[in-house]
Parts: sequence; C-alpha cells; structure tokens
Amino acid sequence: MLPLRPVCGGIWRAAVHTVRMSRGAPPYRLLSSTCDGAPAALADADTIFALSSGHGRCGVAVVRVSGPASATALRCMAGFTQRLPPPRTALLRSITDPRSTEVLDRGLVLWFPAPRSFSGEDSVEFHIHGGPAVVTAVLQALGSVPGLRPAEAGEFTRRAFQAGKLGLTEVEGLGDLIHAETEAQRRQALRQMSGELGRLYQDWSDRLKRCLAHVEAFIDFSEDELIEDGVLNRVDVSVCDLQAEIERHLKDERRGERLRSGVQVVIAGATNAGKSSLLNKLCQRPAAIVSPIAGTTRDVVETALDLGGFPVLLSDTAGLRDSSDLVEREGVRRARERVEQADLTLVVVDSAHLPSEVDRAAAFLREHLRSVLPDTDRCLLVLNKADLLPEKQRQKLDTELRGVSGLPAVHLISCQTNEGLKDFLTVLHSSVKTLCGDPLFGAPTLTQARHRAHLQRCAAALAQYQRYRDTDLALAAEGVRLAVTSLGRITGRVGAEEILDIIFKDFCIGK
Repeated sequence: MLPLRPVCGGIWRAAVHTVRMSRGAPPYRLLSSTCDGAPAALADADTIFALSSGHGRCGVAVVRVSGPASATALRCMAGFTQRLPPPRTALLRSITDPRSTEVLDRGLVLWFPAPRSFSGEDSVEFHIHGGPAVVTAVLQALGSVPGLRPAEAGEFTRRAFQAGKLGLTEVEGLGDLIHAETEAQRRQALRQMSGELGRLYQDWSDRLKRCLAHVEAFIDFSEDELIEDGVLNRVDVSVCDLQAEIERHLKDERRGERLRSGVQVVIAGATNAGKSSLLNKLCQRPAAIVSPIAGTTRDVVETALDLGGFPVLLSDTAGLRDSSDLVEREGVRRARERVEQADLTLVVVDSAHLPSEVDRAAAFLREHLRSVLPDTDRCLLVLNKADLLPEKQRQKLDTELRGVSGLPAVHLISCQTNEGLKDFLTVLHSSVKTLCGDPLFGAPTLTQARHRAHLQRCAAALAQYQRYRDTDLALAAEGVRLAVTSLGRITGRVGAEEILDIIFKDFCIGK
C-alpha cells in the first residue's frame, strides 16, 4: 500500500519516492513536490548570491540573489520598507550596506518572484557599476544579510534545472553559448539552449516509456484478460522504429561535436616544404619559427582559428623524414599521431621538387600521400613555393593535375607572394563547413560525447529487447527499461511514476 498525503487543491495522490518496477528492475528516484509547485529539494534551500556578469572592470555588473530570503536582501539593500517593487520592473535605487547604512552605489534593482525567474525561486538582481571596489562592497554587504551565502559554481543553473526551468541538454547548451567563440558555435548552442535537442530526446523517452508500460502491463495483467490483443505487436513496431531513428541520429560523423570543440586541421609533409609558413599565413601572425634549415619544427605547434565562423584547431607538425636525432624522431612520431587523429590534413609539398612531366609528378604525389596518410579521403594537397616554378610549368601543373584520378584536389600556392592563397582559403572554409554542417538546418545534432555514449547504450538495450522478445519477455522488458534509463541520463529526467500512470491510464486497470 503506497502512503498517501494531501497535495495542492486537496487532491490526494501517492507520494512515491522510490518505486521498483516488476521483475527485479532497479529503483527510480522521484522528486516530491510542495504546494507552491517548486520541487521539495528547493523549498528549504539556502539563499545564494554571486556576481552574474563577467569579472573585471565594466560599465555595468549584475549581482544575482536567489532563494527564500531574496525579498529580505532587497529590503535591506535597496530601502524597501513595506511593499516590494512591481515584478520584473527596473527601479533606480540607492544600494546601501545594511550594517552601516552607507550608500555603496546607485543602480537598478529588479524583483523576480517565484516561479517566474531563472532559477524558479524568488530572485533579485542588482545592476550596479562594474568597478571592482563597487562589486566587492555589494557582495560583502549581501554576505552580512542573515540567511544569505555565496553561490557555488553553477549553482544558479543547477537550481533552474531542479525547478524544471531548464532540461539537462538546455543547461549544456547554455554553457556552450557562454563559451562560444565563433558564429557557428553560437548558432548551435542557441539552438540547443532553445530545447530542440532536448525535445527530440524527450519524445524518444516518452515513446519508450509507453512501450515499457505496455510490456509491463502485459507481463503482470495478461492472465487476467485485462490487456487487449496486439499490444506487444505495437510495441515491436515502435521499438524497431525508435532503434532506427537513434542509429540514424548517431551516424552524424560527429559534426556537432566538431563544431563544439573545433575541427582538428593538421599541416603535414616533408621537411622544409613550407608548413610553418602556411600556418603563419592562415593565423596571420608568426606563430611558428620559419627557417631555411630543414627540421626546424620538432614539436606540434597549435593555434586556434576562426575560419569564416567555424572553429579550427590548426596544428603545424615536424617534417616527416627518417632521422637519427632522438628529439626529431619524437617530433615525427607526434606528427604521425596527430595526422591519425585529424579531421582534415593539409599535405604540403615543395613544388620545386616535383618532376616537370605531369605523369611523373602525379606518381610522385601519390607515393608521397601514401607515406603521409593512411587515408586520403579527408585531405587537401597543397603545392607550396609555386613562385619558384616557371610560369609555363606552373600553369601546366595547375591545369592537368586537377583531373588526375587518385589525387585529392591540388592547390598551387606561394606563401612568399600570397599567390593562390585566397582560392585555397575558400576551399579550406568549404571543407571545414562540410565537416561541421550548418547548425541552423536539418535535425539537431549530437554535441557531447556524453550524449553519444548514452545513445549507443540505448540502441544496444533496444537490440536486447528484440533478441529476447520471443524467448524471455522479462529480459526483453529489461532492455526497454535500460533504454529509458539511458535517455533519462541525457535529459536528466527518469521516473517510474510516469510509467505507472501510462499503465493505469491506457488499460484502466481495476477501473
């Protein structure tokens, strides 16, 4: 018998804190609720405060307060003795120290009563001048208000999640938006923060919960003839469709993850081919030492690059050659390791070393590519030092090598004269854009390795259902349950009460 308690509006319901589904399933944890609609976990929470805007000197700084004592902080700091200000209305007030009544600053105050605030709790914002002394004084004054304490890292967002204001994927999108450095990253993060990815996963989760509820109902009540025929057949179809959708979602070539963390572009090739010069041209600063001495670069030189709105982590590597020098050999090893991990490799060749005949030049390039790359699908072939070639030979190579089978696109450039660099940058940008995809179009993509791992477990669990469907229905149900749990770990919402609701609602068990 489940314990009963009164809830909002006098309606009685089961206060289920831990429910164990049938057939030895693991328990699901549920949050109970208070009558004001806020989760119980937040009802007795401390009141927290922190600087919500960035650190350092600025025109305006925002100090946020959240929790049950927010109104007290507003009265103590802004001089509201009786009535609080209208919600979500900015008022210019003197900000005072509650101990000494000294005026600390004049700024805007805003009052956000629960539940219509970022955290779902009573909240206050103080918009003050952004000088370090002003910010420090206001924070110290808030610390003297009874019941207030400094917030821990990410605590406001955690409370927003616990209050149901943000899903877990939306929280991650918010974090990505704050740290976005390029336009494409901003667009992807904003789309995720808007809840599109979370809604997709929540829809899959809802469908799986219905499947699980139907299987559980069939196991527990089919002998009583309370379950209609064809229930399991509908579950079979739904599980099959969901597994196909999830597997298609996983086959995204890591576009969202690349866009979030940056495309790994590696410059590789023989010594003294101009790799460091190309790096300096692309990042428009002397990031790597350039020298006529072969083997100057012995370690990996990295630089972050915003390439037309897409994030790129560009790496210059040691020249690939056999060497008796232990340091250079370690550099070559690291270079080959980076090439294996690269999303895109720029293979740089010294044009002056190419045979003058096109057929021999093509054979030379094929052999060189095989020595640098195990796979030439994601590479661009860059022929540097084109200024050292006679004009006739340069035009002949540029025209005839483009159509040679077995070679990637060939780009003749000169880091000395900038010849061909503009066209090469256009091609490089197009390649990076293809690797990342357009964050504004198509289905939302995976952005976190965490999502991918849980979705892979979800797909494997659905395969377990199909494997045991005809031999052991309890094990098949466990597969669906594991799939629901895996999706719940992405969205942050896993509950057994919803499954019970579906069982009783769909089949009217016991009327």
